[in-house]
Amino acid sequence: MTPFVPRDPETLKQVIAREVDTLRAAARQAAGPPREITEPSGEPDAPAEEACSCGGGEGPGHACGEGGDGHDPWACVCATLPAVPVSAALLEPVRDDSGRVVDFRVKAGNHVRSAHWLDAPDRQVGRRLLDVQPGAAASGLLDALADVLGSGRALKEHAVDYTEQRHDGLHRTTLLYGAASCGDKVLATWWPARNRNELLSLDAQYIASMGWGTWDLLSGDVTWSEGLASIFRTEPSRPLSLADLSDAVLLEDVRRFAGLVTALLDGEEPSGVEVRFSVLGEVRTLHLVGHPVVATDGLPWALHLIARDLTTEVRSRHRLAATRQQSDRLRQEAAAERRVASALREALLPTHSAELAELGVAVAAAYVPAEEQAAVGGDWYKCRRLPDGRILLAIGDACGHGLGAVARMAQQRHALAGLAHAPRTDAGRLTTWLNELLCADPAAQTATAIIGHIETGPIDTARSFRWACAGHPAPMLLRDGTATTLDPAHRGPLFGLLPGHEYATASVPLESGDLLLLYTDGMVEQRGEDIEEGIEALRATLARCAGLSPRETLDHIMATLAPETSEDDTCLVAVRLD
Repeated sequence: MTPFVPRDPETLKQVIAREVDTLRAAARQAAGPPREITEPSGEPDAPAEEACSCGGGEGPGHACGEGGDGHDPWACVCATLPAVPVSAALLEPVRDDSGRVVDFRVKAGNHVRSAHWLDAPDRQVGRRLLDVQPGAAASGLLDALADVLGSGRALKEHAVDYTEQRHDGLHRTTLLYGAASCGDKVLATWWPARNRNELLSLDAQYIASMGWGTWDLLSGDVTWSEGLASIFRTEPSRPLSLADLSDAVLLEDVRRFAGLVTALLDGEEPSGVEVRFSVLGEVRTLHLVGHPVVATDGLPWALHLIARDLTTEVRSRHRLAATRQQSDRLRQEAAAERRVASALREALLPTHSAELAELGVAVAAAYVPAEEQAAVGGDWYKCRRLPDGRILLAIGDACGHGLGAVARMAQQRHALAGLAHAPRTDAGRLTTWLNELLCADPAAQTATAIIGHIETGPIDTARSFRWACAGHPAPMLLRDGTATTLDPAHRGPLFGLLPGHEYATASVPLESGDLLLLYTDGMVEQRGEDIEEGIEALRATLARCAGLSPRETLDHIMATLAPETSEDDTCLVAVRLD
């Protein structure tokens, strides 16, 4: 049969109260009837023979036999000091001429040290208090002991923050003093506010964010460690009862807490559970482990709980989960953007290799966007056959990065595609028209481009490349193992700067086996390096590609020169005439 587990605080408190009542009833029955206490009759008892408080016997060996009546009370007091479990001493006042207490002299003491660096009281006998405890005056201890002697009121747990200079350095501790007057003397005891084990235990609780408590089901007493009191933001002297804890549990976690408590009340040792409590308006998550204290009759008479505060860890887990969700969402978005960008690149940057091969031209292109997660950027190229039989070969670089550069790239490329269909228009005129479009658009930015035509015809007839330049690096030509840069002086202004500028057209003859290389500045320009050095490195690398196909040429160049990271897009187009 499945045990009943409460789901709400009120039912849980009723179950706890019922179980405690049952336990107490069983304990009363086992303990038998209450013991009768004999009240005083009010008549004075017969005087008893005065006995020595030291508990010794009669005879010459008895320490109290030195007085005139055979009883020395101070000897009895001194004889009991070794039985005191804390540091203890009998102090005799030292007075000035006016009768004011200015110090105390140690008359007797036991062997218990309150700290490892303090002398035991029995080694201080005969010496003054201010000599053996120099901090007694500054800490107020001397005045407190003098008040005990003058008023007769006992001193209880008087805290003294005690510092002393020893041969091995400074030492400090907090001592608690108790004292009572004994005639014209003072019996004083003192002990550390916390012993070493208590301090280690307290440090462990704070470091591990944990604490423990005991609930005595018979007496109703509750004892908490300082660690548990710290978790629940209360004083150790004001611990919460099981009913109070039931009220503090979040409603969603009552069933888990109830399962732990009811199992303990049944004398079982359940596994630990995580339970959330409302502590001064803040939700705190605790891992609870319990242990019942079971009597010989099999009934638990007390419960032990150990709690570890997981609040910070849980919050970190939640933040980590949220970060992972955000990272997953960003990865999904990035993957979607890459798919879109890849499709966009295929749509915007085709090479039309099949139709160009019919004209005896082999083409290959390479494209590396600056943004690692992107598939397309501001660089563009175009290589296609025109209706008049020429091959349009162009490459450009729209200013900027990201989607804005992609949008400008698409605008410039499509604009060129439309203008290029004007019959027999030369490269200079196309470049001039495209510049006018960009200058007329206030939203446009600067751009560079090489725009040219490969004049085609039968392989045994003359062919040429006629081109114009708008602020772009000049193309390169590989012929018979020699790589040269086409006229670098043939260079007009960037697009978008000078409306009305007329771009000129240059021409270079082509032979069978020639390879033209067009590229953007991301291939040759790196921060901190001269662009001319980059161009020369590219020319030297191209020279070593003699005999390679356009695709093999680009693969060799990229493997040799392409940087691992670049701040700009990189685009190359290789065209070989067969």
